[in-house]
Amino acid sequence: MAVAFKIVVAIALAVSSLSALRALSRPETEPCDLLPPLIVAPALIAMAVLAELIAMPASTWSARLVGTNSLVCLTFIPLIGIGPLALLLLALRYGASSHPAVSGAAAGLAAGGIAAAFYASHCTDDSPLFVATWYTMAVAILAIAGAFAARRVIHW
Repeated sequence: MAVAFKIVVAIALAVSSLSALRALSRPETEPCDLLPPLIVAPALIAMAVLAELIAMPASTWSARLVGTNSLVCLTFIPLIGIGPLALLLLALRYGASSHPAVSGAAAGLAAGGIAAAFYASHCTDDSPLFVATWYTMAVAILAIAGAFAARRVIHW
């Protein structure tokens, strides 16, 4: 069940980010209007972490947080996400985003969600604490890269 949860959260992030990205490709869109759907994936993770903290003894929290694949996760999610990020940034060149950095960050979140869904099917660390920490950092790398790259790539 934990493997399915990781994949569902990653897909929720990808879908909500792609929806935001589509809206951000138009000049009239304000980024603040797109926050409610983007809260779904973090809310799911927060609920799972809370449930795990309640259900598991405090002595196991540290091991669950660090897991066995933390560096692999931090490496492979961004590597898997580079291709989708590049394609999404290229697609944004055909839009008219008035917020290029925000659009690039949304592209990075979408690419991170796609990459995390693929990576989650192979990762043996299933703890919500692990996912909340390491997957989030890995996806954040793509979001930051997308924000910086978009300022150079996206213009109209």
